[in-house]
Amino acid sequence: MALALPRRPAPHARLAVVVLGALAAALVIGNRFYRTAEMVLASGILRLVSDDGVHLAAHRQTVYFGLGSDTAFGLRMSPECTSAFLVLPLLVVGAVMIALRPAITRRVVVALAVAAAAVIAVNQLRVLTLVGLIEWLGTDRGYHWGHTLLGSMVSVIGGAAALVLFVWLSTRRARS
Repeated sequence: MALALPRRPAPHARLAVVVLGALAAALVIGNRFYRTAEMVLASGILRLVSDDGVHLAAHRQTVYFGLGSDTAFGLRMSPECTSAFLVLPLLVVGAVMIALRPAITRRVVVALAVAAAAVIAVNQLRVLTLVGLIEWLGTDRGYHWGHTLLGSMVSVIGGAAALVLFVWLSTRRARS
């Protein structure tokens, strides 16, 4: 009885693994750029929903809001607060899944795109929650409740939902 040698993954699967690995490395190496992009997005959203002034200091990954009001405040996207650390494990797990089962490449890539978008949206919701609580409760109480309690809950629940969505989308069977 001859041992069957494992087949080499299809070229598109190998390419997907390399691209996902490169994206994971880029998130780590280019984290400052990624955080700046998150704050650019946050400032754009804030400009849409806020009547008060908004200023983006992109070089500091900081958005100032409530300018001209009693609750002017600046939020800096620190390395601990970025959605990159929730996207990064999805990229790594996706690359491993594709390397082990090349046949599911398309599903994993689609699931990654959807889950990454969900994680980014959740992080933006977290920022908006923080801004809303600061404007409603004032700087000290709003920041405390928005950053330590409610913001963390939004991140944990949203991150868990994105992970479940990723697993479900990437592992479900195609309909016959």
